[in-house]
Parts: sequence; C-alpha cells; structure tokens
Amino acid sequence: MTLPRFTDVPEGNGPAPGAGVPGAGNAEDFKRLILPHIDGAYNLARFITRDEELCQDVVQDAMLSAYRALGQFRGGSERSWLFTIVRNCARSAVTNKRKFAALTVFEGNLPAEIAEEMHGTPDPGPTPEEDFATKSDVEHVRRAIEAMPEPFREVVVLRDLEELAYAEIAQVTGVPIGTVMSRLSRGRAMLAKVLLPAAGRNETRSSNNECLR
Repeated sequence: MTLPRFTDVPEGNGPAPGAGVPGAGNAEDFKRLILPHIDGAYNLARFITRDEELCQDVVQDAMLSAYRALGQFRGGSERSWLFTIVRNCARSAVTNKRKFAALTVFEGNLPAEIAEEMHGTPDPGPTPEEDFATKSDVEHVRRAIEAMPEPFREVVVLRDLEELAYAEIAQVTGVPIGTVMSRLSRGRAMLAKVLLPAAGRNETRSSNNECLR
C-alpha cells in the first residue's frame, strides 16, 4: 500500500519547525487536534470510496498516518490537513484492487486510549431509530451524491456536508479556488437535476390528494 506523501500536504502559515509544534506520536495533541474531526473523515471516505466497509479501513489508515505525521503539521486548519490525508488514502484504496486486505490497520498500532475512542465513535450515517421516511430521503440523497463524478462529488461533500471554506477545499483537493467554485456549481446542478424532479412529483401528488378530499 502507498501511504500519503506528507511532504505534499499544504503546511499553511503556522509556526516554523521547532516552535512548539506538536510532536509525532503525541497522543494528547492528536486527541485534541485531530480526533474531533473523525466523523467528517468517515463522511469524506465513504463518499469517495462508495464502500461502507472500505471507508472504515481508509479512516483507520488515515488516522494512523496522521498520528505518525503530526510533527509535520505546521498550523492552519487541522481538519483540512486531516481531510487531505483521508482523500489520498481513499484514492489509493479505490485504485487498489486488493483493497480490503491491503488497507487493514490494527488498532494496536495506535495508543490504547485513541484506539478505544475511535472504536467507540459511531458511524455518521443514519441511525436505526430514524423513521422510514427520513431514512428513505437520506438514502436517496446519498445515492445521488455517490452517482456523481468524483471531482464534483468531493467538493459537494466538503462544502455542503462538511462546511469547509473554499480556501480549505482548495487546500484539500489541490486545485484553485475558482475551480472549486466551478465544480461546486456543476455538482449542485447535477444534484438538483436528480433530486428536484422527485420533490416536484411529491408536491404534485400531495396537491392531487388535497383536491380529492
């Protein structure tokens, strides 16, 4: 398996090396800076891989890589730094035909307290307690997003689901802000084409039912 090249991860405008930067393998810094963004990491990995089981492996791999490389983080947005790693890991996983075997990461490689917290983090997807209508709507939107080409899918997820700023998305994807905005506009148009007709049909059906009463 090819791990992300951390030298390619944008460093932002943080402090210079040696100026109080968290050290690699520092469990407390990792829990404080990176672990709070694990739900977003799952969301991004799931929509890139379009595979529920594979995204679990991708996130574990990305979190381990982030833990090992924490000393190279130079400030800025921890979330966009982590998402860059998740994106690289997910793309490698999708390309790798032996994905399940190649990307398994044992939680024992992380400190026990971090592995325990990761294990206890719920999947950000719909919960069993949600009613059928809500789950149906969520699944419809999810399928529509997953059907989009990857460049548009990832910017929609990063902007509309994870609420990253345009500059952060540009950092994660490695493209100019103008390209981010263009892809987002086209991606939203693709979603509207799929989702709005269904909404229109539902409204028409409701109106017809009212007329029949």
